[in-house]
Amino acid sequence: MRAMVLDKAKLPLQARDVPKPKPGRGQLLVRVNSCAVCRTDLHVMDGELPNPKLPLILGHQIVGRVEEIGEPANFKSEISDVKFAVGDRVGIPWLGWTDGECVYCRSNRENLCDRARFTGYTIDGGYAEFTIADARFCFHLPERYNDVEVAPLLCAGLIGYRSYRKTGDARRLGIYGFGNAAHLIAQIALHEGRDLFVFTRPGDTKTQQSAKSLGAKWAGGSDEMPPEKLDAAIIFASIGPLVPMALHALAKGGVVVCGGIHMSDIPSFPYADLWEERVITSVANLTRRDGEDFFEIAPRIPVQTKTETFPLEQANTALDRFRTSELSATAVLTIAE
Repeated sequence: MRAMVLDKAKLPLQARDVPKPKPGRGQLLVRVNSCAVCRTDLHVMDGELPNPKLPLILGHQIVGRVEEIGEPANFKSEISDVKFAVGDRVGIPWLGWTDGECVYCRSNRENLCDRARFTGYTIDGGYAEFTIADARFCFHLPERYNDVEVAPLLCAGLIGYRSYRKTGDARRLGIYGFGNAAHLIAQIALHEGRDLFVFTRPGDTKTQQSAKSLGAKWAGGSDEMPPEKLDAAIIFASIGPLVPMALHALAKGGVVVCGGIHMSDIPSFPYADLWEERVITSVANLTRRDGEDFFEIAPRIPVQTKTETFPLEQANTALDRFRTSELSATAVLTIAE
């Protein structure tokens, strides 16, 4: 099968013919139709996330059809709570496997499992014609969306939704960095009646206007203070200095949620900015419950994605344009039949 392969960090992906994988017990062989490009793919490729599987096929926002089910005789007993059939459309997210036995898994925190495996990082992902996945960690996808539209929801949507839920019932919500995840979550926040305050790169009036046209109450540069104190803020940009800025903008009892898997170092800040029960928290990975909840609410709003498609062989082009902020929408790789 065709695949784009990462041999070593900081090197371009290589187009290569590799053996078609075979599903084991409880696994699905999936013919990939689309795979959205994520900033985490860049972090892996650029060596900012340690110890990836190498060589590696990136990609963890995968949409495809079930081609084969591994060891059907054992399928029902192995994963009795999930039912897939050949031909079903499935979504494959970042969280690819957990042990189900550790203290985190047994306390509904499988996203923190010490032995967890991740699609496109420690498991081969979707920059290929086929991939395999543990069926327990796959999702049935809303029929409202086509294969390209739904792909960004599998990470930008899911991780963004987990970040959003950590803000509780905050009425005045700030979002730092108005990229793919922020655009999706802003739609949910506005649907639920939140007052939205958006922070972009200083001087990025185009993105600020886009946020206002979506319904934001205010939009400005990340170096500005909002006109009202925030009850919560989500930081989607992987820029550590934004944390004390967001903290300084919070009302008493507010929370700053760091929504990225990787962030540059956070500089020191006055304790007075943290005092009065303000909180800084991070979001790690996702749980299957996050996915079930998000895919129930997304088509009802409906959450709309903005995409730009690239053929599989142009994965490096898509990643380079992402790195240099030349994309105005989520890059989605399409794999021709």
